[in-house]
Amino acid sequence: MMSEKEIINGILHGNEKTLRFFYLYYQPRLGAYLKNKVSNEEDAEEILQDTLLATIEGLRDFAFRSSLFTFICSIANHKVIDYYRKKKIKNVVFSHIPDIEPLIATLSGPEDDFNDQLLKQKIIATFRKIAPRYSLILKLKYVYGYSVEEIARKLSISFKSAESQLFRARRAFELAYS
Repeated sequence: MMSEKEIINGILHGNEKTLRFFYLYYQPRLGAYLKNKVSNEEDAEEILQDTLLATIEGLRDFAFRSSLFTFICSIANHKVIDYYRKKKIKNVVFSHIPDIEPLIATLSGPEDDFNDQLLKQKIIATFRKIAPRYSLILKLKYVYGYSVEEIARKLSISFKSAESQLFRARRAFELAYS
């Protein structure tokens, strides 16, 4: 068994064996932790992977003020909140499509209507703040569900260009939203 300091130092120095140990040791524990927080198994698995990657990226900031697993669980808690916040935003964006509105309405209670309305207004305002091209590419991807390849064909651009524009559009949306 490796100590937490050995694990962290090994990962920070690019030791693949230590990284593999980290994953094999913490993945089952974190998976069990997340299954208690997230009912959908696929969501839990996605959050698990995001958490492990974020942990590896954040190890330089780990100050040994808690156990490594506590640090990982703290990151996981933020990832759970972020995941469901993004999922709710996506639902609100989708709700402007008439066929989906009744479905979304059944998912939220009356207490959520006001917050959903505010969120919807903020998203619409954010789309107005970014370049029309970015707004279009984001709607194609996240509202209509087009793949990057389909977006490229629809806009008569290369796959790489669509990928790049989608990345820049997401970034512009994030900046305008905050």
